[in-house]
Amino acid sequence: MKTFTDSAGRNWTLSLTIDCAKRVRDLLGVNLLEPEAGDPPLLTRLGTDEILLCDVLYCMIKPQADSQQITSEQFGQALGGDVILAAQTAFYSEIIDFFQKRGRTDRAKAAATQQKMIDIAIARVTQKMDEIDVSQKLTEIFGEQSTS
Repeated sequence: MKTFTDSAGRNWTLSLTIDCAKRVRDLLGVNLLEPEAGDPPLLTRLGTDEILLCDVLYCMIKPQADSQQITSEQFGQALGGDVILAAQTAFYSEIIDFFQKRGRTDRAKAAATQQKMIDIAIARVTQKMDEIDVSQKLTEIFGEQSTS
């Protein structure tokens, strides 16, 4: 089980079980037990579609949310960027653990690889953005700036 804390200070525990997977499938039509399915694969969609990821997270913690009378909207309101990152990390760790314990090392490796790809992509884009000389680019686009 993995945990994360939302911006309202509530702690949530992610536990991928068959019951949890059925709940996500029944509520969203998303089968967490087939992470390679789809085009693009579910793992890729979860890594690039924050709304889908947050909907999956809510379905996973729904029994906890129901016991606290927290709606999907209230849950979403407490998911800022930093929380989504922590929740995404907890989610991938939980998926990896589930499939490793299940003996499906192929699916565990796919989830670990997806998480690594996200981390590398973020680092590379950040590096490229840091390399841009904004002043120089504006000069290239608009020419030398007039002082008059």
